[in-house]
Amino acid sequence: MSRTAPTLTPFDANSPSLTERTIEAVREGIRTGALVPGELYSVYQLAAELGVSRSPVRDALLRLAETGMVRFERNRGFRVLVPGARELAELLAVRLALEVPAARRAARSAGPVDHSKLRVEYQAMEEAAAAGDEPLFLKHDQRLHSLILELAGNSYVLRVIDNLRDATRLVGASTIEHSRTLRDVQREHLPIIEALEGNDPGWAAFAMEHHLTETGRLLLREAVIRDGASVDANRLWDDLVG
Repeated sequence: MSRTAPTLTPFDANSPSLTERTIEAVREGIRTGALVPGELYSVYQLAAELGVSRSPVRDALLRLAETGMVRFERNRGFRVLVPGARELAELLAVRLALEVPAARRAARSAGPVDHSKLRVEYQAMEEAAAAGDEPLFLKHDQRLHSLILELAGNSYVLRVIDNLRDATRLVGASTIEHSRTLRDVQREHLPIIEALEGNDPGWAAFAMEHHLTETGRLLLREAVIRDGASVDANRLWDDLVG
C-alpha cells in the first residue's frame, strides 16, 4: 500500500481524450510532488482520484512506462522512477537530437506574433527570477521551450520533450541554486530568443545546443553524485551524448 495518497484534481469523465488527460494529470502530480518517486500507487486509487475508469489510467501509465517515468509492479501497482545517471544521459541525448533541429526550424517560421509570445515568457522568467520563485520560473521556462517546439510544427516531438523534461526534473532536475542561479538560467535563453527574432536558423540551433549542453552536463554530474557511481560524468557524457 502507498504511504501517501496522491492529491490530484478530478476531471470530466465525458472528456474525449481521457488517456491524454490522465497522462497530463500524472505528470502534473509528479511536478507538484503529489506523486512521490519510489512510492507504490494503485491504478484503482489513481482512477478514483481522477474520477475516471481504470482503462484510460492503465493506457496512460503504459505510455508513461515507455518513457521510463513509471514502472509497473505485477499485481501491486506502479512507481514513479528517478532516472539513474546512464538513463539521464540517454534522455539528454534525445533532447539534444530533437530540440536543436526544432530550434532551427522554428527560426525559419517565427513571425512577429511568435516573437511577442516568446518575449512574454522570457519576461515572466525574469520576474520569477527576481522574486526567487523557482516553481514559477520553471513553469515559464517549460512554456518557452514548448512555444519553440510548437513553432517547429511537430506535435509528437512536443509531447516527447514534455515527458523527458518531467523525467529529468526528478533528478533534482533543476540545477538551480546548486550550480547556477535563476538569473544564469534565464540569460541562457536570451540568445535563443534573439536568434528566433532574427530568423537565424544556424544561430538558433547553436544557442539551443549550448543551453541544453550546459544544463545537461550539470544535471549529469549531480546524478552521478546521487547514485554514488564510480563512472566519470564527463566520460559518460562523451560516450552517450557528446
